[in-house]
Amino acid sequence: MSKTGRVSARGCGTIGAMRRLTQGQIAYYQFESLLFPGLKHGVFTRLGGVSQGCYHSLNLSRSTGDTAEAVAENRRRMYAVLSTQAERAVTSWLVHGNTVRVITEDDLGQNDVHADAMITDRRGIALTLRFADCVPVLLHDPAREAIGIAHAGWLGIECGVLPATVHAMVTAYGCKPRDIRACIGPSIGPARFEVGEDVAARIQSAVREPVILAGNGKPHVDLWAAARSQLHEAGVGEIEIAGLCTASNTHEWFSHRAEQGKTGRFGALIELTS
Repeated sequence: MSKTGRVSARGCGTIGAMRRLTQGQIAYYQFESLLFPGLKHGVFTRLGGVSQGCYHSLNLSRSTGDTAEAVAENRRRMYAVLSTQAERAVTSWLVHGNTVRVITEDDLGQNDVHADAMITDRRGIALTLRFADCVPVLLHDPAREAIGIAHAGWLGIECGVLPATVHAMVTAYGCKPRDIRACIGPSIGPARFEVGEDVAARIQSAVREPVILAGNGKPHVDLWAAARSQLHEAGVGEIEIAGLCTASNTHEWFSHRAEQGKTGRFGALIELTS
C-alpha cells in the first residue's frame, strides 16, 4: 500500500509542495502541478533497492560501477511502482550538452539514446533519466499533450539545454511555451554548490538573473534559480521548484558532491497514459 506525505519546498521562483509517497521500502516524490489526468511521473529516492555499499540502494545507473543485475532489479522496481512497462521505457546516455531527442516507438528497445533531454507526444512511452546533484526538469504541455525530461547540470545550463528542450517541443508538437508546465526537481542546493570563479562566470553568462552567491572563499551557484531563469526566458508559463537539496540529505538522495563521486544515481520518470 502506498503512503503519502507532503514536503514543503524552499527555493527561488515559483515554489510548490511535493508529495512524498512510499510503496514498501521505495520512496518517491511527485509535483503538485503534474498531478494531471493522463500523466504519471515520479522522482525516486535512493531508498528501496538492492544495490550495496556506496550504491545503496535504488541505484538506477549502470555507469557507476554497480552490478548489472542490481541495476536491472532496481529499474524493474521503479517501473513497477508506476505500473510502467519496462519494454516501453526509454532512457539516455548523457552527453552534458543541449542535445534533445524526439522519442517515438522506433526508440523502444534501445538501452540508451545519446541526449541530455527527451520529448514525446506518444502515450505509453516512459521517459526516464538519472541524477546525483544535477537538476531534473520535467515538462508537460496539457494543451498539446506532450512531455519532456531534461538533465540540467551546470554544463547543461551553460549550453542551454532547457531552452533547447522547450524549443524542441514547440518545433515538434506545436507547443506554446506559455502552456508548458516545468518542474525543477531535487538537486544540489545553493548552500552546497561551491565552484571556482571561472565556473561561476560561465554559468552566470548563460542566464539573465543573478545566480551567484557569496560563499566562504568561493562563490556558490543557485542552479534552481538558473534553471528557472532559462525556463522563464523561454516563455514557460508555470514553473515549480522542489527546493530539495540532494547534497544535504544523502539518506534519501545520491549526491556526487557530498559523497566524493562514489555513489549511485536516482531516477526521474514521466509518461503520458491513455
